[in-house]
Amino acid sequence: MPSSFRAETAEAVQHARQHAVGDLLRRTALRHPDKLAVVAGQRRVTYREFDAAVNRCAHRLTGRGLGKGDRLALLSRNCWEYAVLVFATAKLGVVLVPVNFMLGAEEIAFILGHAGVSGLVAEEALLGTAAAALERAGKTAVLRARIGGTGENWESVTDWIDEPGDESAPDVLVADDDPLRLMYTSGTESRPKGVLLSSRSLIGQYVSCALDGSMSGDDIEVHSLPLYHCAQLDCFFSVDVYLGATSVILPGPDPAELLAAVARERATKLFAPPTVWISLLRHPAFGETDLSSLRKGYYGASPMPAEVLRELARRLPDVEFWNFYGQTEMAPLATILRPHEQLPKAGSAGRAALNVETRIVDEQGRALPPGEIGEIVHRSPHATLGYYEDEEKTAAAFEGGWFHSGDLGVLDDEGYLSVVDRKKDMIKTGGENVASREVEEALYLLEGVAEVAVFGVSHPHWIEAVTAAIVPRADVTLTEQAVLAHARAHLAGFKCPKYVVFVDALPKNPSGKIVKRALREAHAGLTRG
Repeated sequence: MPSSFRAETAEAVQHARQHAVGDLLRRTALRHPDKLAVVAGQRRVTYREFDAAVNRCAHRLTGRGLGKGDRLALLSRNCWEYAVLVFATAKLGVVLVPVNFMLGAEEIAFILGHAGVSGLVAEEALLGTAAAALERAGKTAVLRARIGGTGENWESVTDWIDEPGDESAPDVLVADDDPLRLMYTSGTESRPKGVLLSSRSLIGQYVSCALDGSMSGDDIEVHSLPLYHCAQLDCFFSVDVYLGATSVILPGPDPAELLAAVARERATKLFAPPTVWISLLRHPAFGETDLSSLRKGYYGASPMPAEVLRELARRLPDVEFWNFYGQTEMAPLATILRPHEQLPKAGSAGRAALNVETRIVDEQGRALPPGEIGEIVHRSPHATLGYYEDEEKTAAAFEGGWFHSGDLGVLDDEGYLSVVDRKKDMIKTGGENVASREVEEALYLLEGVAEVAVFGVSHPHWIEAVTAAIVPRADVTLTEQAVLAHARAHLAGFKCPKYVVFVDALPKNPSGKIVKRALREAHAGLTRG
């Protein structure tokens, strides 16, 4: 902004140029006022009604003392109120802090304290946990509101939204890089990190998703993965709002409900991690459900096993698939594998998305040529503003002017990225590095394997022993001998599992990602067995 401009002139220009997340819903409502925006339970809401509800809620938040820069935590499963709060806070410049509803009171208390929240919204079923977390965090005086039910000292968010009130757009200037979200990572370290995202981060990412993911306003999408996770919230739901698509919100990814919703709403688009796609394929209702409306399928969080990709292609021949790879700090998209690349480049994370530049670097930050394994780094407006109240970790993550993902990868001669492993998931056995993903891909080729996770357990001789946890298909009997024989036929000896365990289910977080830390802890005693 030219320094010669008077303050009021500069502010008028900023208002006229404002393009923040909160503006997206208003503009869509102006373009498509009568189009179906959200289906959630019994609610079917147009974009005009959605925008009006968001404005009423925003004014209620203002009336309770929340303003630009304040933090509001949200502890809830997917619902209509969640969708409203996402955009109500964005219009005010209030920083939304989505909280994993699977966490315990102590873990939530850390987030509430670290974020310095001014309020907490919790669904009825989680009010006890929420109250305990507030008490432990010393946040007993903050605004408390509930979604559903009754609760002493807890205001009703539904009343904020449904009762008559001011439906005008809040007059708040939100700049491109004002923080709007504080997303806490899943906590691979002792404590989760708070990832700050701005409108610039998010909208740049929305554009990449929409263009590279062939999304449009004609889409009807079912959202079943948790909205507290940036994949469902920002790769899909918020992009649908930006484009004017229809969003069908489910409380969770129950396979029967998910299949029924696709059929009932004639959904054209669905995102799910590989674990959920597998659960759909294995569900008895899959073959009997009319999925003919479905045209676009997306997966992420972990690679899709090549054998599962081939099964999806057989059983859903009219559906095109995309692989979205990234992480919270990238808002979250970094690279995309497109439909025509799925089988020729099976297992790849694709190439850098529209607004992203990706490379592989060594320990000194030097770019590596194709074929060499190193750390995956990115440059992009998608990237986080940094870690909240943690300059040291922010400096380390942005060393050399690139965002360091913590993932190990390799580029081929055409620029396609293969994610070798998270640094922490690389198994170091007998002096050799083993990528758990490579072993998993080989084991998925064995008939009778429904799901598999490979990890390392401490071993006195091998340092780490390659271990496979397998969920067998219900109609197949698997033995350890059969698994090991199959592995030896497909893998070098040092990559073959030293231990095979059969389990009923793999531990997963609500976004569908397999929690290998829990597997390592549960099976740490194998070497003593």
